Amino acid sequence: MALNAAEEESLESLKAWWEENGKQLIAAIVIVGVSFGGWNFWESRQMATQGAASDLYEEILALTLVEPGEEITAAEADNIIALSEQLRTDYGTTTYASYGALFAAARQVDADDLAAAEASLQWIIDNQGSGLFSKPDTGLLLTANLRLGRVILARGDAERALALVNAIDPQAYEAGYSELRGDIYLALGRSADARDAYLAAQQAGSLSDALRMKLDNLATVEN
Repeated sequence: MALNAAEEESLESLKAWWEENGKQLIAAIVIVGVSFGGWNFWESRQMATQGAASDLYEEILALTLVEPGEEITAAEADNIIALSEQLRTDYGTTTYASYGALFAAARQVDADDLAAAEASLQWIIDNQGSGLFSKPDTGLLLTANLRLGRVILARGDAERALALVNAIDPQAYEAGYSELRGDIYLALGRSADARDAYLAAQQAGSLSDALRMKLDNLATVEN
């Protein structure tokens, strides 16, 4: 079938456009295809990573959750720490690694290995939000910093613990941070500041018997 003049003109315009833009179009299609395939590959790798990390974390939970009245054995504590270290080494960008480090720090404190506990907690703080598209977990960061402050204080460095606590906005963790600040002030011999911090902890909602005892002890000393 013969083409009319308008059709021939349109065909020639299409040929000219293809000669000018065809290669770029093909390249764009290839790039999109490769990118889509790459994204699917990345996504599948991420799912595999999360799955493997989750399995290790579940092992930690199984070792940590003991029956009432029972305690975690030394062997179980060592296993928790080893699993946490494996999570940090192999799956350090996952949230599981951070929570695993939190469990490891607790076991290290129980073993009076405060240097190791400090390192575990500092790892959480330094590695929050390090994964692609991941965001820092505010609650986890505040918990890690609070426990880090306690560990630093237990290591005898009250000034460094105070600097850490004062540099953080505790948000919903105000009660815990205020009580820790009171402990730090007490260690520094600043009993009046300690009392104010303990009262602030109570005002923030703490109903801790230990906190009440601290205030009672301060009152006895001051009287």
